[in-house]
Amino acid sequence: TVRNNNSSRFGKYVEMQFGAGGQPEGGKVSNFLLEKSRVTSQNPGERSFHIFYQLCCGTDQQTKRELGLVQMELFLYLSGGGSHKVEGTNDAYDFNETLKAMSVMGLGEQQQSDILRTVAAILHLGNVTFTEKGNYAEIATPPSLQFTAHLLQVEKEQLSSKLRSRKFDSKWGSVADSIDVTLTLEQATYTRDALAKALYARLFDFLVKQVNEAMQTRVEGNSIGILDIYGFEIFSRNGFEQFCINFVNEKLQQIFIQLTLKAEQEEYVAENIKWTPIEYFNNQVVVELMEDRNPPGVFCVLDDVCATQHAVNRGVDIDFQKKLNNAVNTHDHFSLTREGFVIRHYAGNVSYTVEGFCDRNRDVLFLDLIQLMQSSNNAFMRSLFPDEFAAAGKTKSRPTTAGSKIRSQANKLVDKLMACSPHYIRCIKPNENKRPKDFDSERVHHQVEYLGLRENIRVRRAGFAYRRAFAKFLHRYAVLTKETWPRWTKDVRQGTEWILRSVGLDGSHYQLGKTKVFIKAPETLFLLEEQRERRFNVYARVIQRAFKKYFAQRQKERQKAEAVSLVHGKKQRRKYSINRYFTCDYIGLDSKPGLQNLIGRREKVVFAETVKKYDRRFKVARRDLILTSKALYLIGRERVKRSIWYSWQDPNYQEVVKRKIDFDQIGDVTLSPLQDDFVVIHLKNDYDSLLEIVFKTEFLCALAKQYRANSNRDLPIRFLNSCEFRVKKLAWGGGGVRTVKFVESSMTNQAVLTTSGKTLTVTIGPGLPADSRPVQRVIPTMTRAPHRPAAAVRPPAPARTAPPPPPVTTIFHPRGSIRAPPPPSEPAPPNQPKLQRVTPSQMNQVLAAAANKQILLNVSLRPANKPKPELPDKPQLPRCRALYDYSAQDLDEISFKEGDIIDLIKEHEGGWWTGRLRGKEGLLPANYVQKL
Repeated sequence: TVRNNNSSRFGKYVEMQFGAGGQPEGGKVSNFLLEKSRVTSQNPGERSFHIFYQLCCGTDQQTKRELGLVQMELFLYLSGGGSHKVEGTNDAYDFNETLKAMSVMGLGEQQQSDILRTVAAILHLGNVTFTEKGNYAEIATPPSLQFTAHLLQVEKEQLSSKLRSRKFDSKWGSVADSIDVTLTLEQATYTRDALAKALYARLFDFLVKQVNEAMQTRVEGNSIGILDIYGFEIFSRNGFEQFCINFVNEKLQQIFIQLTLKAEQEEYVAENIKWTPIEYFNNQVVVELMEDRNPPGVFCVLDDVCATQHAVNRGVDIDFQKKLNNAVNTHDHFSLTREGFVIRHYAGNVSYTVEGFCDRNRDVLFLDLIQLMQSSNNAFMRSLFPDEFAAAGKTKSRPTTAGSKIRSQANKLVDKLMACSPHYIRCIKPNENKRPKDFDSERVHHQVEYLGLRENIRVRRAGFAYRRAFAKFLHRYAVLTKETWPRWTKDVRQGTEWILRSVGLDGSHYQLGKTKVFIKAPETLFLLEEQRERRFNVYARVIQRAFKKYFAQRQKERQKAEAVSLVHGKKQRRKYSINRYFTCDYIGLDSKPGLQNLIGRREKVVFAETVKKYDRRFKVARRDLILTSKALYLIGRERVKRSIWYSWQDPNYQEVVKRKIDFDQIGDVTLSPLQDDFVVIHLKNDYDSLLEIVFKTEFLCALAKQYRANSNRDLPIRFLNSCEFRVKKLAWGGGGVRTVKFVESSMTNQAVLTTSGKTLTVTIGPGLPADSRPVQRVIPTMTRAPHRPAAAVRPPAPARTAPPPPPVTTIFHPRGSIRAPPPPSEPAPPNQPKLQRVTPSQMNQVLAAAANKQILLNVSLRPANKPKPELPDKPQLPRCRALYDYSAQDLDEISFKEGDIIDLIKEHEGGWWTGRLRGKEGLLPANYVQKL
């Protein structure tokens, strides 16, 4: 149209159907008020339906030849408005989108071809013109007639006959006769246009039916309906279509008034709410003017004129104008004009032109045309006109007019909307020029006024933004107070008032009706929702904390069980580590970005610990062992002179990857059956690594998991008292094999290392038996607690004896600070004086005597002038003696000789201690020294 380049020109009610779980299951489309007259004629500056222009522009040359398509300007049905191109519209592209949409709906190629054939037939039918010969119509364009018959697949002579004549049935007494009546030029033109509009309307209904079949569902549940309909239309020339559209808008405005302005104020009165009534315009009088039967409205007068209309159409619209003036001229919202009449709608005064009212209201499709289409050789054409000839031939009632159909559809739509809970979206056009950033204040003000938005806002401002039944309000916000949660056993009105007062609201913010609570400002509702969300957030955190604790404990127990299964019955265990939980990261990688950069931030770290690495001469070097989901890293430190990459602790060294071991390179892993911490990682085609890992069981479990995940087979693990491993080849003739022997001795509990040539002997005391298992901690089963009403008064507990004390169970705690249990309560000493009740006068005497005694004590116990005591000696640090020579491998380590006495500053769990020797502090290996 001149106001909208993409106006659908029909109303639709779309229902989205949802299942029980809230998932969309299907949909349904109901269409009404299709503007069929636009097929044959358009107002100046307007176009017909898009599909006609898309067909002319988007089809290929072969299809154009088959359908006889030519330039759009040569089709009479597309030339009425004088506009063929629209700025911003690509008809060729939109045609391809239309074909895709038909494919999505499930239409096959043959059906799509029949649809396009029907559209082309309508265009060619419009080019069939007539000439007058002896007051009768004759075909003036036989080629157009012939091609139309070809597309419709009917006989050319039959089509010509049905367009120029019609069969008239007469009955005189018991004798029935049928004669052919030749049509005039005006009647033949009407018959042609009626067939074109019928073809388009039935084709449109067919497509809507296909859409509904594509979205059909058998699930019965809730639905959301969207009504998209014409807005109120006021043009320079308004005809029958604008009258019908404005009538439907009046009906919808009546629903809006009924459900918002009128119903809301009536609800306040019914609930005894203090309220000041607001005046508004009720358009019921306008609806009665248009559709009432007694007194007759505009539709009734129009149907009566069409029923008495004879073959000649000339002057029938003037007759309708006169009869309408006689019927409703006294109505306050009606007035007569020269070319028609004026109705005072809720949106303003609209002047209608009566020309064409009767013709478009009749909407009669002669039975001859229906019979013609049923004789088509195309099954699709016949399906558009199913069984209507026989049904229509038997009826004797007055034919249904377009006005009566519109009234029936509008009333059904109103009934459907009244059964729902409507929500309104008011569309306000900023201008009539279809241009952005153009705001017409006068036009916008007019729309705000006639849409009733001002009255609606006044009602909302003066009224209450939220209302809810007491029971529903209490159910939603009972969690805000401990008195109403989880159950309120008293009256729901009292519970509602208790909640409102508990959040600090006074009576000016709400009112209590008979059955509902009314809240005035939306900010009050936001306050309630915020407090409700906070309360649920607190409860959610409690549940989340319990769940996390439960599953974390269960996961840790599962990890311990998996790790034990690898060494059970094969290796002795340490009594201080068998029951500990796994931590995975013993280095603190989160605070060491340098190490993260070396291994890559995207690699998942599974295990990390500072370990001891032994070289070919069995010298110790400290390494950071990091196990990821992709490889095993050994990271050490190297001296640097000038580099921008340096450690923040010491600018003279930096971390480097000393070795990276992929999982496919690992052949097997060897451990001893004793309680020592040595692990040998054997590689397939490279030298091996001898490591001393304090948390070896956890490391072994993590390595076995990653090995299986990457190679899809179990990690080979051996437990031997003597193990050979290959060392790195540093020079010609280097390399070779070294041996590690493990000896059990009851003389020491710490690992003692002795070297002899290419053999390292590890002597260590006995540990826990190899078949030892960690103590199973009891994880409480997650059960649902029974629901207890909070408001119910609990009965007094019956007298019962105290339960027996629990059995004493020895639980091995992990390393760390262990709090001592509280001391047991001791019995009262013998000859303890009995306590007696003291009167207030006796208490005053006691306090006075105590005060005098305190004064005497203060005087007699005053200390004499004594010499200042000497300072105590500084505490001596523990010391240790070096058992072997050790040369520092890193700058933060210290070197020492056998027999040196070292001050021990701190003992670490990783096997490295911090000590001081000759004024220098540093790290030293714990198995190289012995505490004094």
